[in-house]
This record gives sequence, C-alpha cells and structure tokens, in this order.
Amino acid sequence: MSAAMDPQRRGQLLGIKLRALVSDHVGRVIEAEPVPLLGGSALVDADAAWVLVDDDACRLLGASLAWAIRHGATALNVVADAGGGTVARRAEMFNFPINVWFSEDRTLLPTVAEPLPERRSASMDNPDLIEMITNSGAAVNVEHGTIAGEVRGLEICRIVDQPTVGFFAELSDVVMPAAPMDGAFDGGEGVRLEVGVGAADREAFQMLHGDLPTAEALTSVVATVITHRSAAARQHPLNRLGAERYLRWEAEQDPGRVGLASLASVEPPTPRPNLKDPIPCVAAGATHDDQAVHVVFSSGVDLDAIPFVADVQRLVGTPVWLAVPARDLVPVTRDMAELLLNPIELIALD
Repeated sequence: MSAAMDPQRRGQLLGIKLRALVSDHVGRVIEAEPVPLLGGSALVDADAAWVLVDDDACRLLGASLAWAIRHGATALNVVADAGGGTVARRAEMFNFPINVWFSEDRTLLPTVAEPLPERRSASMDNPDLIEMITNSGAAVNVEHGTIAGEVRGLEICRIVDQPTVGFFAELSDVVMPAAPMDGAFDGGEGVRLEVGVGAADREAFQMLHGDLPTAEALTSVVATVITHRSAAARQHPLNRLGAERYLRWEAEQDPGRVGLASLASVEPPTPRPNLKDPIPCVAAGATHDDQAVHVVFSSGVDLDAIPFVADVQRLVGTPVWLAVPARDLVPVTRDMAELLLNPIELIALD
C-alpha cells in the first residue's frame, strides 16, 4: 500500500483488509473495530490479537506483543508480507502463543521461521589499516565480517573493499565519509579505510574536509568524539547516536555496574542495518564466581529489546541479562520478559 496515501485513509484501508483477512480465516464475520498500529492495523477477536504489519516486520514483534497483552489477549497473530521469518523465529522463544502469517490474496498462510544468519569471519589481512585504527585511539570492533573502529561505542570508521555506495551513502546526512587524503588510506587491492561519524550536525565533520593526512584526521575525529561522548557532556548528535553502545562501553570499563567481574563486547545475532537507528548490542562477561553470562544493552523504551534478547538466547548457551537505564525499564518490558521461555535478569542502570 502506498506510503504517500493520506495516513487516515491508509489506516482505514488497512483496517478493512485486516478484518477481511481474519474473517475469511476464522470463517465468520469479525465485528471488532480495527485500530491503527505500527503503520498497520490491529484488532482483538475471541481473546486473540491480530496485527497487520504493512511494512517490514523485522523489529515489530515487541510492539505487537505489547499491544496484545495490554488488550488482554491470550494469543497473538502477526500478518506480515515482509520480515515475517524473523518474527516467526523470535516468536518460538516465547511462552505465549504467537502465530505469524503472510497473505496470498485473501488466504493466510503460516510463515516459516528463518534461521539466524551464518556467522561471517572478517579478513585480518590488512594489519596496516587495523594498526591505524588502534593508533588513533579507537577500538577495533568486528561484527559479521566487518572491521570497524569505535570510540566509546560510536563507529567512526570501517575497512571496506570497495568505494562506499551503500552503508555510509544510504544514511545521507547522518554519516559523512572522508575522502582519501594520502596513500595511508589505501590498504591495497581496493581495500580502504573510510572515516565517517554518525551524526546530523555537519559542523562536526568540517575536519573531514581538510587536507589532513588520514591518520591525523582519524586521530582528530577520535578526540572530537571523546569530547562529546561522556556522561557529563551537553546534548549533541555525537552522544545521542548509539546510546546503547555507549552504555556497553561504560560497563566494559566498569563491569561492576552490571554486577560482573569482566565484560567485553561481542557481535549481535544479526547484522546491524545502519548507524542511525537504536539497535540493542551485546557483551559477554563473567560473574565474580566465574559464571558466564551475556548482557544485552538497550537505551530508550525499545519495545523490541525483548525479542532481540530472544535471538541472543537462541545463539548462546549462557544466561542472558538485559541492561537498560532505570528510566527506560518500563512495566511493559518486564511483562514481555516474563513471557520468555528462558527467564532473564533485568538490570536498571543508574
């Protein structure tokens, strides 16, 4: 359905579509009035919630489940033509009936759960570029085959094997790449280090347009990010972006904040789609009695944090905790956590 359509009219049509799909599926006319939800529509019939997602449903299981339990439903049905495989996989980790469907004309068919993506190893064949990252003061972070440099949880550069036409460029104003300044930028055979910080404030990137050598420019970026990325710093795009990764960085410096003896970042169960959207992140650690745990960090009221935890639980064989700022640990998060097959510990960060 066209996103350019008037939102009210679009919502009405989606409600009509949902009621027709559910009526045909259950074999009777649905009397419940649909309500707008997630850019789609939702209704409750016979204690079962039905949610029609008009967009990619990958990160919408949490919002659908939250709506269902807040409306007294005892089961959830999600209808999605995109991203349903991810929703179905995560749904398997809940002790709550969740069915995922896709529509073929007016018939609802069950969606098959997609497996987690295969783990990709990163090539470490460019030690000069990796050394440039570490010498600048950034930390090397490897996730799903990608080598990046991070400063206090914020990605400021990554090693790529072709000119940027996707990851950085697709973010437009959010991420701005630096042009190569000298030979140190090039790792050979098309491999290069691209510098870019995720933020909307263009003034923060003026340093990237000068004639500094790459190594010097990268060091300057690190210094600028550190200035803005601290608990005491004033609000700035550089400390609003990737807030969950900043929380993880803080906990790595002081694992006692989450009640652990040690903690180190690890890659998430699925690749991060971009830098601008808040996506939970993961760390692996050990308690003071040497029990292995994984900690998921989230910031803001992210309704999909618990489904993300479900993916982590599927991936690892250790207990999983969820750490969020105390102000963001809302009742619905606790309610959804209690529906997981495997209980988790919730950590409220001061």
